[in-house]
Amino acid sequence: MARTRASDFQEKQRGLLSSAAAVFAEMGMEKASMALIASHSQVSKALLYHYYPSKDALIFDIVRTHLTELDDAIETADRPELPATERLHLLVKAVLKNYEGRDNEHKVQLNGTSALSSEQLAELQEIERRIVRRFSGVIQEINPDLNNGRPLLMPVTMSLFGMMNWVYMWFRPNGPITRDEYAEIATTLILEGVKAVR
Repeated sequence: MARTRASDFQEKQRGLLSSAAAVFAEMGMEKASMALIASHSQVSKALLYHYYPSKDALIFDIVRTHLTELDDAIETADRPELPATERLHLLVKAVLKNYEGRDNEHKVQLNGTSALSSEQLAELQEIERRIVRRFSGVIQEINPDLNNGRPLLMPVTMSLFGMMNWVYMWFRPNGPITRDEYAEIATTLILEGVKAVR
């Protein structure tokens, strides 16, 4: 008979993902062991293995959950009926808001996927592409000529992601600006710069 899931399965699973992300972010993917993750999560190794059979499975689910929630937040924030410049502001704010408190998960996404299978990577890349397509579509509305002559839409789009993805390296909650203020700065830099790109 198959083992049934406990009523708090998802809550416990989410707690394990959060603890594992903290261990991976601090120790690195190679040094972090399942025993260390179990200890940090205050669960037995047997329980950890009940949820995740390997480190790779943990890394994959950390990144998949992180990206899925990011994609959902962006979709919720988007307002296709608004002018493209306003949409871009909303999308950048949504990304930076979603990143708040998730530095560990973000580090795992940036540094931990090299050990994943090609099937796992393909699933994660599809979510990433969906997110990037939404941004590139809005940026192309702002400057429809970006791909005329040379394919510049993707470099411009990825430049914006570069600004957003590395915020965790320098942003401090008690620093001189808020996340929303930085969203305005990043969006303005792209909006003013994208008009000049030829």
